[in-house]
Amino acid sequence: MNNIHAKVVALDQYRLTDLPKEEYFFTIISTHGEGDPPDAAKKFYDHIHQNGFRFEKLKYGVLALGDTSYPLYCKTGEDVDAQLDVLGGKRIVPLQKCDVEYEDDANKWFATVLKELNSKETAIPITAPVAPAAPAKKAGKQTYEGAVLANINLNDRGSNKETWHIEIAAEGIEYTCGDSIGIVPDNSSDVVTAIISKTWADGNKLVTYKNEKVTVYELLKRRISIVYLTERLVKQYADTTGHTIPAGRYDLLDLVNKYPVKSPTQFEEILVTLNGISPRLYTIASSPAAHADEVHIIIAKDVYKVDGQERFGLCSDYLGKLKINAKQKFFVQPNKRFRLPAEDKDIIMVGPGTGIAAFRSFLAERDATGASGRSWLFFGEQHFASDFLYQTEIQNWHQTGVLTNVNVAFSRDQKEKIYVQHRMQEHAAELFAWIDKGAHFYICGKKDPTSTDVENTLLKIIEEHGKKSPEAAKEYLEEMKESGRYEKDVY
Repeated sequence: MNNIHAKVVALDQYRLTDLPKEEYFFTIISTHGEGDPPDAAKKFYDHIHQNGFRFEKLKYGVLALGDTSYPLYCKTGEDVDAQLDVLGGKRIVPLQKCDVEYEDDANKWFATVLKELNSKETAIPITAPVAPAAPAKKAGKQTYEGAVLANINLNDRGSNKETWHIEIAAEGIEYTCGDSIGIVPDNSSDVVTAIISKTWADGNKLVTYKNEKVTVYELLKRRISIVYLTERLVKQYADTTGHTIPAGRYDLLDLVNKYPVKSPTQFEEILVTLNGISPRLYTIASSPAAHADEVHIIIAKDVYKVDGQERFGLCSDYLGKLKINAKQKFFVQPNKRFRLPAEDKDIIMVGPGTGIAAFRSFLAERDATGASGRSWLFFGEQHFASDFLYQTEIQNWHQTGVLTNVNVAFSRDQKEKIYVQHRMQEHAAELFAWIDKGAHFYICGKKDPTSTDVENTLLKIIEEHGKKSPEAAKEYLEEMKESGRYEKDVY
């Protein structure tokens, strides 16, 4: 196509030794968490930052994927673009940052790349590696719609938490254990009504948003993000209204209350510049073999305070309020880096809190298919009496042998806090024996501090019971990662 011969490869599959030999290199890379590279791109990211080589002939371009609702927007892409320049590469197209609705900006970037490659200065045919670092939400991704079958708070009375188990009918859905679903939440009707009232807007008036006609109410309710606006959007609001607004992140309702618009027309001008609502991803907690034509998820209600007032996470609050038989749309986000191994392989699963989601899926699948491999679960929460999520199912799987071992840690049930990594240490010798015989090790849950603490504990266990130096223990764990025996699904 376009007389250009391109080699397309995922960054986790790219041979890093080929990089200094490349003449043209174009990478698509996303940013995760607090400005971190995705797991699939980490080796590449570390390689270009920790090795002192130089590029003699490399010409490059970077397409950065991100979400402006996060403060370190496209940080990984910025880092890669800058480092390739430091190493002597020649940037032949400018860094392109893409928000959640990325299609237009991405297409313009590709057009610029093709124009540059087809210029008189560029020899054709060429080899131009394009290396997608992580799956992104694609245009045309299949959207499912199903009725809510169940919405149950798994926490008992007296708990400090609300954790919702939600089941959605999904006829014909296709997914694999380890995948996630993406949901775009609605904004609160009360908040939308309050914004319209404060700005004298006509909720039924049609405005143009992303080349589509939509009413002001529909835009506020289902299309645009109106909570925790980025500093860039707050500055844009200040510039439009003429107000001096201290730097920070605000909800739209806070802005229109404290810094009013001058007219409905000015408000409409602001509305159509706001970002769309980002989909939230939730690891699937069901199994295709055990829960046909259904998908289950587990959500912890996010509670935080702003100026002393209690607030709730948009999607967790929205999902917790879903009624039985309510219709809900979603899409499936595959996660090829978090998969069950062959049915005869042993698995070790560390999943505190809502991290249990993936492992409920794994265990239900192994139960339904009669897998012969052993399974070991480490689960943790605050209190045994009120927070033991899926207690009955876990106990049943243990009794029937689907779960060979299960160890739990309830951090607030005693004076000294006990977490899953402490349980791992208590069973260190047996844990290493499983791993050394080929068991696959999985972590699902919060990235910090949980996954960091678990990985550090695992390294200590490998060092102590494998009789290895700290450096050799790290190499052992790296080999597990390379062979697909150490996988993380963290957030």
